Amino acid sequence: MSAAPIHVVAGVLQDARGRVLLAQRPPGKHLAGSWEFPGGKSDPGEAPVDALARELREELGIVIESARPLICVPHEYAEKRIVLDVWRVAAWSGSPEPREGQRLAWAELDALDRVPMPDADRPAVTALRLPSRYLITPTFEPAQADELVAGIERACARGIRLIQLRQPQWPLDALAAVARRALEACRAQGAQLLLNADARLAAILGLDGVHLPAHAAASLTQRPLPRERWVGVSCHDANELAHAIAIGADFATLSPVFETPSHADAHPLGWERFEELVADATIPVYALGGLEPDDIDAAQMAGAQGIAAIRGLW
Repeated sequence: MSAAPIHVVAGVLQDARGRVLLAQRPPGKHLAGSWEFPGGKSDPGEAPVDALARELREELGIVIESARPLICVPHEYAEKRIVLDVWRVAAWSGSPEPREGQRLAWAELDALDRVPMPDADRPAVTALRLPSRYLITPTFEPAQADELVAGIERACARGIRLIQLRQPQWPLDALAAVARRALEACRAQGAQLLLNADARLAAILGLDGVHLPAHAAASLTQRPLPRERWVGVSCHDANELAHAIAIGADFATLSPVFETPSHADAHPLGWERFEELVADATIPVYALGGLEPDDIDAAQMAGAQGIAAIRGLW
């Protein structure tokens, strides 16, 4: 298929209850009957945000006041190739109405997995469910379990909602014990807890998923956990990112963006190279390496889901 991909923009609108606005594709169109985020094709030379504003004005009768990139997904159907450029619309004026005869519906975010949607829209659903900050725990000794759990509790109280418990040198029994305590702390605050490397232990303990180092992911041909649990993968280059996608990971981290004391010998990517690498990714990707909360805007403008960090979020 040699034709250039069609650039499509779509907007995610959420109401006060957090429900997401979906539009149903009408009869006679490609994927008729499926539900999608409202939007349409951009015109040649048209900036994505301008195309989004035009499409939502024409389709829904609203005026965008604030929007930011969520995820840009290349996808190949049998009939055509597209690049779906999805934006989160934070504010708009007017009430969304079906200006082009399409059906509209507000859907609960947790119910989107059960809604018939085009394959290209699925990564955007994942991105909506993931937060912009992903905390990786710093290294502790097993005797410091209380300090580790207390730090996780503080992070949850500050609004962190996704945490990777990473203590690779701990004995299995000590790791399991602290994971149970950390999970209880996360549950109390509505946060989710992933375990580094050990998918089997994560499943046994009822954690929310696993985060695989690149070398562990490289040995797999498919995801190690069912779809209702998260699978993340640490990546450092295009090949590792492609493999994470191939095995069905939900998201990845890509590092290092900047220099870090823990990986002083690694060559930093910088935002330009990071953006190049994630341009073809079909899963959300967190920027990792020397980042702080103030870097979230820059990360998202470079195509990231947000930032992952140890010191910057701990």
